[in-house]
Amino acid sequence: MKNSFYILLLVIAFSSCSEYQKALKSEDIATKFKLGEQLYNEGKFAKANKLFAQIVPNYRGKPQAEKLMFLYSDSFYQMEDHYIAGYQFERFVSAYSNSEKLEEATFKSAKSYYQLSPVYSKDQEDTVTALEKLQTFINLYPESKNLAEANALVKELEFKLEKKAYSIARQYNHISDYKASIASFDNFIIDFPGSSFREKALFYRFDSAYQLASKSVEYKKEARLLTAKTHYNAFKKSYASSEFMDNANEMFNDIEKQLEKYNTKS
Repeated sequence: MKNSFYILLLVIAFSSCSEYQKALKSEDIATKFKLGEQLYNEGKFAKANKLFAQIVPNYRGKPQAEKLMFLYSDSFYQMEDHYIAGYQFERFVSAYSNSEKLEEATFKSAKSYYQLSPVYSKDQEDTVTALEKLQTFINLYPESKNLAEANALVKELEFKLEKKAYSIARQYNHISDYKASIASFDNFIIDFPGSSFREKALFYRFDSAYQLASKSVEYKKEARLLTAKTHYNAFKKSYASSEFMDNANEMFNDIEKQLEKYNTKS
């Protein structure tokens, strides 16, 4: 009885495989579409995708094209081929602006680009693209069931850009390129006013300004020390209880000492 059951399973599997191979070689596009949709519904996305790819050109301009293009795009999405899925869903959105699947396609296209976003330490061009796509979706579908997820993805990507920008500025400080560090922290503070890195950004901007001033040639030193003081005041005003405050006060006291000789001259 047990052997008979396994034999039956093998027969079904072989028959299914045989049917798929026949469909791949067939010239009948309706057969390919029907079996492709069946395989898609069974979760066999790679097989369905191969059949869909063979018939997409044949259905252009036909009533069934919309359904086929959505299934074809979604098969890439389900296979986690994010680059092609994003591109194919974009084509679908462009071609079928009145489709009932438009919202889903727009979201899945944006989410595909989100999946392409790399770790923060790498180039963030794909992250910027994903943010644009997600924001477009949010603007178009403010009542969507996917709105909460889209907002969460936007928040995650924005933090990645924030972390990237902070790490670049901090790296300049670390390698003693203080001019670049100050400029980068200036931009960071403007671009990310509510950042969780703001306290550190203000401190390390002051640190960079202090280091730059202290190591400057004589004719530039006074002006740079005064600039460093303004950065100290900005840090202290916002974070008087900061863990960095003792260190900041030490640097500030040294600035005051260095400025004394210029006060004496005047």
